[in-house]
Amino acid sequence: MVTIHNLGFPRIGRNRELKFALEKYWKGEISEQTLLSTVDTLRQQHWHDQLKLDWMPVGDFSLYDHVLDTSFMLGNIPARVSTLAGSEIDNYFRVARGRSAADTSSCSCVNAGEMTKWFDTNYHYIVPEFDKNTHFSLHASRILEQINQAQEIHQHVKPVILGPVTYLWLGKAKDGSERLDLLDNLLAVYAQLLSEFKNAGVEWVQIDEPVLVMELSQQWKHALRTAYYQLQASSVKLLLTTYFGQLQDNLQLACELPVAGLHLDAVSAPDEIPKVIDWLPSHKILSLGIVNGRNIWKTDLTAALDWLEPVHTRLQDRLWLAPSCSLLHVPVDLSSEKKLDADIHSWLAFAIQKLDEVEILAKALNHGRASVAELLADNQTAIASREQSKQVHRSDVEARMLEIADEMGNRRSPYHQRAIIQRNRFRLPLFPTTTIGSFPQTQQIRQLRRDFRTGQLAEKEYRQAMQQEIEVCVREQETLGLDVLVHGEPERNDMVEYFGEHLDGFAFTQFGWVQSYGSRCVKPPIIFGDVAHPKPITTEWIQYAQSLTRKPMKGMLTGPVTMLNWSFVRDDQSRAETCMQLALAIRDEVLALEKAGIQMIQIDEAALREGLPLRKSQWQGYLDWATRAFRITAKGVKDETQIHTHMCYSEFNDIMEAIAGMDADVITIETSRSNMELLDAFDQFQYPNEIGPGVYDIHSPNIPSVESIIQLMKKAAQRIPPERLWVNPDCGLKTRNWEEVKPALQNMVTASRYLSSHVSTEFKSSAFDLQ
Repeated sequence: MVTIHNLGFPRIGRNRELKFALEKYWKGEISEQTLLSTVDTLRQQHWHDQLKLDWMPVGDFSLYDHVLDTSFMLGNIPARVSTLAGSEIDNYFRVARGRSAADTSSCSCVNAGEMTKWFDTNYHYIVPEFDKNTHFSLHASRILEQINQAQEIHQHVKPVILGPVTYLWLGKAKDGSERLDLLDNLLAVYAQLLSEFKNAGVEWVQIDEPVLVMELSQQWKHALRTAYYQLQASSVKLLLTTYFGQLQDNLQLACELPVAGLHLDAVSAPDEIPKVIDWLPSHKILSLGIVNGRNIWKTDLTAALDWLEPVHTRLQDRLWLAPSCSLLHVPVDLSSEKKLDADIHSWLAFAIQKLDEVEILAKALNHGRASVAELLADNQTAIASREQSKQVHRSDVEARMLEIADEMGNRRSPYHQRAIIQRNRFRLPLFPTTTIGSFPQTQQIRQLRRDFRTGQLAEKEYRQAMQQEIEVCVREQETLGLDVLVHGEPERNDMVEYFGEHLDGFAFTQFGWVQSYGSRCVKPPIIFGDVAHPKPITTEWIQYAQSLTRKPMKGMLTGPVTMLNWSFVRDDQSRAETCMQLALAIRDEVLALEKAGIQMIQIDEAALREGLPLRKSQWQGYLDWATRAFRITAKGVKDETQIHTHMCYSEFNDIMEAIAGMDADVITIETSRSNMELLDAFDQFQYPNEIGPGVYDIHSPNIPSVESIIQLMKKAAQRIPPERLWVNPDCGLKTRNWEEVKPALQNMVTASRYLSSHVSTEFKSSAFDLQ
């Protein structure tokens, strides 16, 4: 009989219960006990949603981030936090966001842990911190308690833990020491953890090692062998789990490691299945991730059965089925969506429905296709409907794609010539200040949008209200003394969803939320068909904002690569082709803004890096079409129009050449949490254009001091000429409140003015006058 299981379930709840409980707790509106009670209720609900499984995951839930959970379970808490007063949960949130609920706004808060993208997804994790003195110790009471609770609901529970080698791979040694020197101590703690699981009545443990889909040196491959040959002494069965890509040169290693089972992402690596079946020892089970855990399209169940049936014939009881990866990356339940187009609704599957698909496939294998004939027929009807739909393909978009030429991706003059024209046009001071785009989205703003969307507010009154909010943002920025302003984006719900709502080829959900980090949830739009730009989207709002001030006003757009990577993307054509359609659509908006008199246009590509293939050998192909898409979007303007772009929360050091190739006049980029580590890239690469390294961590409520901003910018000026440096936050201010934003931006402006008065006006050196 085929066994079914799941690698992980969405944490946030159908109605984002986790998000709202966390934010109330941080504001002091509910107690720690109330927060934990809400969390317990959510976990119980999620377990009940998975009762159909033969093995139910436990330990996949997290208050903020599962990598941070692992750090605390292993006793790896940064020294700056571990000595502070308060409970474990206080320290947990101090690492996550720089402050706990117990800390007041006047406290001496700590630096939050560095945050970056989880492999090639839009989920962010808190980077583990190591040094040569790091010592691990087991603190497993929380996961053991969850195991006990889950066992009351389901007979077979499967703890989910992050593997030791991937944990070290994801972290950073702050003192330059070797992470793998910590492996022996770490393995001793993992052995102790597995022993605790055995004592708790656990039979199977899911141990995630997604590092196996990366290009690994012999040193890291040896670390995997060392880890699992030591852990095989455990009396629990280990299911070694990989996902997000192919194993390639790590395939034989994965098959040979002494574990009881191996999970392969069959969506990403279907061609590797025959080899795994041949190479996997006969005593091991093979788990196949046959339902896409990262996208929302229905699985073609008949096509899946066509290749699964021969596999089942060979493996019999050794075959397990599951989604390809944790369902963390998809919304919870499609049945909540009542307003979607009926055809599009029939093409989709969210987390609950994906588990249904796994169950149907298992029943068909165990009892024959006839046992699920009606369900298979319904599935085939939906698959055929999508393939034949006239909503999906447009001849005018296809014709325009054929007209794309290389010259569309080139500015009229090189940067050094444009820079002279733009400096003469804008007359900005040294270290000009700006923000990334959004300002606080107050409850009043959200209510106005909600009332307009539900018809309770007429369009005229809505536009007047939004103009008033824009004026508030403009006046606040002028009072603060910022040099380049933004309109604040009060009319926008989300940087991708907003533009998708105004483009053809997109569909939208009501409850399709997924977790980005902590309490931050996004509702990705669905690109189901060819993308087109029917009319200008932003010009009216930006023109109004510019009319309120003589200072430059940036037009704010979301770039094609970010639109692609932060949407659920159609899987019936290449991502590169969809991205090029998006590029043409956003290009139209860029030209509309320029025609409307907007002199600066920011095209955010926050998600550029997360789309990189996990293997470096495949990077160039992606970077070629991704940077080409940006250039086609941005390069139709005149030399005097200044093009900005923004990127956030990723490791950019190794793709700086590609970023430079985008040829934006100004790039703003996250550096505050990593203490300007990004700038190390400029020791080897001379970035040619202007750059604003983020100095204000907007994902934390902490307010940066003038001194901290000055020190960060001094580090930047050691590598980049001052005349090419901007001062800005590291991301938009949408999630913050005005009480935090105004003093933070005031400190930023004060620091900028200090910097401009203490640097050589001849720009012959970036050395500061420190006397």
